Amino acid sequence: MSSDVPASGPRLNEPAPDFEAVTTHGKRTLSDYRGRWLVLFSHPSDFTPVCTTEFMAFARAHDAFQALNCDLLGLSIDSVFSHVAWTRNIQEKFDVAIPFPIIEDLSMKVAHAYGMIQPGASDTSAVRALYVIDPEGILRAMLYYPMSNGRSVDEVLRLVDAMQMSDAHHVATPEGWRRGDKVIVPPPKTSEDAMARMSEAEECVDWYFCTKDAPVPA
Repeated sequence: MSSDVPASGPRLNEPAPDFEAVTTHGKRTLSDYRGRWLVLFSHPSDFTPVCTTEFMAFARAHDAFQALNCDLLGLSIDSVFSHVAWTRNIQEKFDVAIPFPIIEDLSMKVAHAYGMIQPGASDTSAVRALYVIDPEGILRAMLYYPMSNGRSVDEVLRLVDAMQMSDAHHVATPEGWRRGDKVIVPPPKTSEDAMARMSEAEECVDWYFCTKDAPVPA
């Protein structure tokens, strides 16, 4: 693929690009994650400080993601041997074990399929891209960060939790929503429904902005 022609990359609410890849935990395919949520995230390079902080944060949040039926899968274009050496170094120097697989993508096949290679940032490294894929294999969210700045793993966890709330109960969530906060009732689509909305039990500031207590998870 020519470096001066950017990949079109995946699109929201469409099937995520399929892949088969070698990882630090053996071969992985997208279909291996069917029935579970998946956070697939790329980093520019092993043995770099910003990436190290991100991987430690993802490792510490691993159990919280698992509680949301969500797996983690890292990627860089480094070899699996480099990945293994780096994760061992993280455990030795920082006492943090990396419990999730990391894709080896020397061919950049997966990186190109997901639009992780951004010529304006680098032709030879994957940028800090992150994709949330739902249990049906549909791409639901994408986040891109510059090479110089680490991502907020807490925000990724919050986002997955919020999307699951929206899917399960057909509601929206406001800025910064966390479990236990009120949720947003979808706006009515007709004038008649708008009139009725104001007399219902939801807390309405106006016909288009109504909230209610979040449903309690089963």
